[in-house]
Amino acid sequence: MLYKVVVNEWGETMYVPTTLGNGLLAAAIVILLLAAVFFARNYAGKQDRRGSARGGKLTVKQLAFCAMAIALGTVLSNVKLFHFPTGGSITLLSMLVCCLPGYFFGLGAGLMTGFAYGVLQLLIDPYVLYPMQLIVDYFLAFGALGLSGIFSETKNGLLKGYLTAVLGRYVFAVLSGCIFFGSYAWEGWGALPYSMVYNGIYIFAEAAVSVVVILLPPVKLAIGRIRKLAIE
Repeated sequence: MLYKVVVNEWGETMYVPTTLGNGLLAAAIVILLLAAVFFARNYAGKQDRRGSARGGKLTVKQLAFCAMAIALGTVLSNVKLFHFPTGGSITLLSMLVCCLPGYFFGLGAGLMTGFAYGVLQLLIDPYVLYPMQLIVDYFLAFGALGLSGIFSETKNGLLKGYLTAVLGRYVFAVLSGCIFFGSYAWEGWGALPYSMVYNGIYIFAEAAVSVVVILLPPVKLAIGRIRKLAIE
């Protein structure tokens, strides 16, 4: 059993991870971190073409672009087109903006940006029930936006990378919702189906809007020019 049902002093039902559940989460985190390091090292050698120093270190200019993406993404995350009462919002392209450093500079920069963005979200608007939930909701879910860097060298890399990043965030959001917020499941719904549908609504709704924006010729041209400026 990955979690146990506990009723708190206010009569609310909560799903608390068991030792096995916490162990599996910890193992998943370790595996993902190792995978991130592996991919980051593989992509580090490709940074020279983008103006990075050998070894994958970002230049001051590139760090500035990453910082601007984090700042703009944070501002846009507060422009909520729709906010769900129990958490989750459709924002004004905040995920897309946070995916740009990965597309510009590669996987390592993308993961760094996503992780930093998650830390900032934690500081600005924290909602933490358990330590493991904090890690999944803020560090891993937002860090997954850095997966946009996987396809930075391919044709239509931004679109492919963005969809991959969104899927990564969705996986962690579902995991968190299933384990930590299953008590909010609609009547007759299990924790997993509820989490899949609930998180899918706001994550994929924003993703759909972002994909339409990405495919607009003027936007593609503008992002291409910004990328050229960033890597020169």
